[in-house]
Amino acid sequence: MDSNKGTTDLGTLIGLLAGMTIIVIGILQSGGKLFWFFNFNSLLIVVGGTFAATMVNLPLNAVKNVFNILKNVFKGEDYDYVGIINEIVEKAQKARTDGLLSLEADLPNMREGFFKNGIELAINERESSRLRTFLNLEMNNIASRHIAGQELFLYMGSYAPAFGMLGTVLGLIVMMNNFAGGDISSEISASYDIADRFAELLSGMGLALITTFYGVFMANMIFLPIGGKLKRRSENEMMLKSIVVEGIISIHAREHPILIKEKLMTFVPSFVRYQPEKIVTKSNPKSSLSTIKEKMEERKEENDNIE
Repeated sequence: MDSNKGTTDLGTLIGLLAGMTIIVIGILQSGGKLFWFFNFNSLLIVVGGTFAATMVNLPLNAVKNVFNILKNVFKGEDYDYVGIINEIVEKAQKARTDGLLSLEADLPNMREGFFKNGIELAINERESSRLRTFLNLEMNNIASRHIAGQELFLYMGSYAPAFGMLGTVLGLIVMMNNFAGGDISSEISASYDIADRFAELLSGMGLALITTFYGVFMANMIFLPIGGKLKRRSENEMMLKSIVVEGIISIHAREHPILIKEKLMTFVPSFVRYQPEKIVTKSNPKSSLSTIKEKMEERKEENDNIE
């Protein structure tokens, strides 16, 4: 049932590279220089403060899993809804013909996952209501884990701009104190030019605003988009698992495979639902009725040729 083929999601990489490229082009086209936008202290305040606030808000184990969750953003996603529906219909046909226990022989050949666990439960559980309760319970637990991963990045996206503003305020406070401080007599003796003092003031103000730039950039280019992508992937996976749940319940109720397929196809988007079906090269065993019909047609053709 795992439909992710181990590929890389190019959309994530292209989006991140395109966003950074656009910002770099904007800086250069405005006459700026890239090294103006690199400051270690500003980066430390935004990144360090964001992670610190996240650790206060969420359990430490959740924060430790940030890199494991981040891997899912770069993995390719290709859920084969029609393929899983066809597999469910195949199992339904076998269960309707040979009984539900006949599916036990297929378990070793099935991949580990939600579908296999559901078939095992369907074999061992008699009541459909209890079977649905077990499957929905597992779905809810999976959805809760997905929500925890989404919240991690959504919270970080809300904290980053705040720490960007905090760093800017800190920078302005330090800059103003440095501008107003100092020994007046030493300044007069050194004939310190007031224009140089204002030049330092403007330079320090620009440096303080870099912290806000880091906070806004990380929130709107990294944290919030990643949280949104995780949310969308969770919705797609939950829809696939909903198809599996309804299919397993239908198999357990011995419903007709054609009715099962029509019911499950309502989950599939219309542009996928109405695509022409692929030709399956796998040969399916013919029923005895169709075999007898073919033999009768062959005999009729032979008799016509003799006459």
